[in-house]
Amino acid sequence: MALSPSHQRSLDVPGRLFIGGAFVECDGAPSVEHVNPSTGRPQADVPVASASDIHRAVKAAKAAQRAWMEMGPRARTQSFRRLGELLEANREQLTFLGARESGIPVALPMMDMALGWVDHYMGWIDKIEGSYGESYPAPGFNYTRREPYGVVGVIIPWNGPLMATCMMALPAIAAGNGVVLKPPTLAPFVALRIAELAHQAGFPAGLFNVVPGEAEAGEALVAHPDVGKVTFTGGEGVARRVMATAAACLKPVALELGGKSANLVFEDADLDAAAVQAVYGALGLSGQGCVNPTRLLVHRTRYDELVARAVAVAASMRIGDPFDPATVAGPVICQSACDRILGIIAQARCEAKLVAGGERLGGELAGGYFIQPTVFADVEPGSALEQNEVFGPVLSITLFADDAEALAIANGTRYGLGAYLHTNDLDRAHAFAERLDAGYVNINGFASMAPGAPFGGYRQSGFGRVGGWAGMEEYLQLKNVFVARREGKR
Repeated sequence: MALSPSHQRSLDVPGRLFIGGAFVECDGAPSVEHVNPSTGRPQADVPVASASDIHRAVKAAKAAQRAWMEMGPRARTQSFRRLGELLEANREQLTFLGARESGIPVALPMMDMALGWVDHYMGWIDKIEGSYGESYPAPGFNYTRREPYGVVGVIIPWNGPLMATCMMALPAIAAGNGVVLKPPTLAPFVALRIAELAHQAGFPAGLFNVVPGEAEAGEALVAHPDVGKVTFTGGEGVARRVMATAAACLKPVALELGGKSANLVFEDADLDAAAVQAVYGALGLSGQGCVNPTRLLVHRTRYDELVARAVAVAASMRIGDPFDPATVAGPVICQSACDRILGIIAQARCEAKLVAGGERLGGELAGGYFIQPTVFADVEPGSALEQNEVFGPVLSITLFADDAEALAIANGTRYGLGAYLHTNDLDRAHAFAERLDAGYVNINGFASMAPGAPFGGYRQSGFGRVGGWAGMEEYLQLKNVFVARREGKR
């Protein structure tokens, strides 16, 4: 399969930072080459923000935040509505940027999901409420206010930049904060374009700044004294450094981290639906999703049948050019990720039974970072493959004998982001939903991050929530105001 001419077009993106409502040169290190993961060839230069660039961005966000609040909720809502219109008008460009920078197939509804976050948080702007209470023992009354932190630092990953930018940055802005967003240099262009569109939509200059960078920029953003809160999405190792830096500043953080989500298929499940959900859910986005159900746990009476069906579904998946409308999964993000995943597959061959995939794709796709949809059966609980997040197109399948064993295996990792189950027994479904150690439980369906529902993890999958009112509360501080009353007067 030949790659489409779309990979040869100019990206037409500025190799600069977006600060104060304009594209500006960075003060930091020289730019780095951005490599197209579908071809393995350089396609653009990426600016690398320094600590001084972060300072400029925070200063701009702090000034713009005051102007944003002074606009009032009606004008802020209108700016959000206009942003949604501009995103829709630029749907093709943003979708193509996502395909070029991170290999996300154009057939996936990333823009529709992103617009859902815009619409949802636009609706919360004029609904931030406080409370009232009588004072005791002092005469008077108390009321509460929810107020923004001022400036929020947002650090996002490279998988799904369109959705990640809208999901993580826009709630903070809707709550009244200015934002400095740091995307990785592996996938900076969608975020830069969204920030430009936000400025065109009426967001004050400096309210939404985008500063691609690496460790120096992230450290400076977390440590900056004018950043009131930080939200980080990514891996455990960097999360620990973010927490350590924030702790030194006594600064609150929210973490959305990885997972090793279990997908339990019971003896009464619809196997046709379960097989499709299991394979596409785990291997979609080439397995590069934090909540993907990458551990398939199957009741012993349906095990062999479901393994066979999973192999058949994996073989039917079209992997390749993200610009091909028939493609369901593209490349992994970069050469180092490809090498790491292939190393995990090689090790797993010694511990489990490889029943599908396991190789890098060659031929006309040899230049890109494409890996076959890979399925391992007979994976032992507690093994490296069963315990650790791969973040690649690898599904493990494990047998369980009864409900007690299923629950023990499902809860047997350090993660707690998502869990899935397939059963026609409603009582069992609700019992497991209560007992699974996960922030998100899905019954008989595909993964869905609805803007109106809180999403986040237990255990080492992080803390804090995005979505719904809980997602707004993450970016608001609670203030109590006491009003004294003269004795004998109401």
